[in-house]
Amino acid sequence: MLLPMLPTDSVFLTAETRQTPMHVGGLQLFQPPADFGDVHEMFSQLIAETDVAPLFAKRPRRSITTGGQWGWERDDQFDIEHHVRHNALPKPGRVLELLALCSRLHGTLLDRKRPLWELHLIEGLADGRFAIYFKVHHALVDGVSAQRLLQSILTKDPDLRGLPAPWANRPRAPRPDQPANAAPKGLLEVPMDALRGALDIAAEAAGLPQVLARTLGRGLKDQSAPISFAAPKSMFNVPITGSRRFAAQSWPLQRIKAISKSAKVTVNDTVLTICSGALRRYLQQLDALPDAPLIAMVPVALRVKDRHRDGGNAVGAVMCNLGTHLDDPAARLQAVRDSMQDGKQALSSMSPLQIVAMTGLGMSPLILQALPGYTDIFRPPFNIIISNVPGPRSPLYLNGAKLDGLYPLSIPYHGQALNITCTSYDTEIAFGLTGCRRSVPHLQRLLGYLDDELSALEDALGIS
Repeated sequence: MLLPMLPTDSVFLTAETRQTPMHVGGLQLFQPPADFGDVHEMFSQLIAETDVAPLFAKRPRRSITTGGQWGWERDDQFDIEHHVRHNALPKPGRVLELLALCSRLHGTLLDRKRPLWELHLIEGLADGRFAIYFKVHHALVDGVSAQRLLQSILTKDPDLRGLPAPWANRPRAPRPDQPANAAPKGLLEVPMDALRGALDIAAEAAGLPQVLARTLGRGLKDQSAPISFAAPKSMFNVPITGSRRFAAQSWPLQRIKAISKSAKVTVNDTVLTICSGALRRYLQQLDALPDAPLIAMVPVALRVKDRHRDGGNAVGAVMCNLGTHLDDPAARLQAVRDSMQDGKQALSSMSPLQIVAMTGLGMSPLILQALPGYTDIFRPPFNIIISNVPGPRSPLYLNGAKLDGLYPLSIPYHGQALNITCTSYDTEIAFGLTGCRRSVPHLQRLLGYLDDELSALEDALGIS
């Protein structure tokens, strides 16, 4: 049976080409316990889990009978060994070799004839650790949901063994607001719920013209909103190739929290400012820094129940002025803070449906940036996507193996050759840089500039 796909999800399939794979990914590093057997044994246990949850067993399909619209159907020939793979690093087995492998894996398309996910179990690190690289199509889940899927199989108990695979068909836990023994809804209640939902949607849609007018007005005034007209042309806003380069590094979260506390800003404001300073240094070194400040699209997750189990996307956006024209790190931090506060205030007056609609409108020019010559004539809708996804706050374990690092990989696109995604875990925050291999040279240097900017902010605020 073919189930309809949400329009917001089908966009990621429609926009996908060989040059622009539309999947997100995650790299996890694990320190094995003393009683750990070997990676091959773990691989055998993983592929033995063939009772697959519906989310992991559905594949996309469209046909004449669906009017050309995308839908989901169950893969009746599901093959676990296609989706779960065993890899080994070449010597000397450094993190450098691991990142190179993930770069190659992240640049390949997922097979649309099958469910849109892969998990790679990786051994061969010289320090004895092993890694998991997991990628999943953005039409299936967004980045926040993908992270929660992986976290759902981890535990705070280092002695717990026999944990299920991420794709295991486990019973759904009852919602906190619904008793476990609640009676099923009567036949009359179901259509009434649907009617109430339809009326809510109709009411929100009726307000869209006013919301659009306000949003366009803010964009024309260079104020923060889901739509921006202020982004300058930059070296990142060009057509890209399908080849990827991935770089990642972690820093103590406490250093960023100390800056945030001293400057009375949010952790996300500090993260954005660190990225701003690093991008400024990087572009200056390449003699490619625009006179006008770069504009970052900052995703904002909306509160929608059961997204990490049912899949789908629920994301809004704020267009943030990064202040890259400012030399003083403290001044850049203030510019980012003011821009984010302004953008959040604009979103606060919208419903989730209206936020999604305005975000889609603000991102719609991305589709046109693949056209030959488009980027030479028109300004980009924004210069870069920077995401900050909060992660687990305490150490986690996978069958006794301690999660030692958590690094996100995201989606570059035509006109958006670099993506920066951050994820916090325990006492660390990881910065994952995913770029077009050809359009973003010397990507590794950005990690050094991130470190420089973190220190520069501490010096500017007098934090030792």
